[in-house]
Amino acid sequence: MIRKGDAVARVARKVNDTVENKTDSLDLANCKLMTFPIGIYKAMRSVTEGIHCISLANNELKSLTSRFVTTFNQLRELNLAGNYLHRLPEEITSLLHLRAINLSRNRFRHFPEHLAAVTTLETIDLEENEITGAATLQNPLTKKKLEGWKEPLIPQP
Repeated sequence: MIRKGDAVARVARKVNDTVENKTDSLDLANCKLMTFPIGIYKAMRSVTEGIHCISLANNELKSLTSRFVTTFNQLRELNLAGNYLHRLPEEITSLLHLRAINLSRNRFRHFPEHLAAVTTLETIDLEENEITGAATLQNPLTKKKLEGWKEPLIPQP
């Protein structure tokens, strides 16, 4: 079992490694996060534009804030698998470089419609969610690869 103090130290270490090495990814998977720590925004302000991949997989996140999306606006890959998410902020449409998003093993009941506006997206993984019924895409020209999607996609007229 990970103690809270150990988890905080682990997150701090990972953030510091990313900043010091100026890597393009931040891996905070399996850190028991319930929210994205506000202190990370300040700690990473000098490198946010260079972050292209973030993993927040297997945490306890219930929401993703608009601040997160607008701060890390150069993301190409976002892994949010294994959390308690049921919706995404509308600002997700501002991720103009996003190619892949993993939303598997969350609590989505409906297809996250805002993702249809992200034209660069190639992969949306929604496996093991609570989605029922057919998804509608507002933009019928937007083609998405939906892994784990069992229902048909019906373009809206």
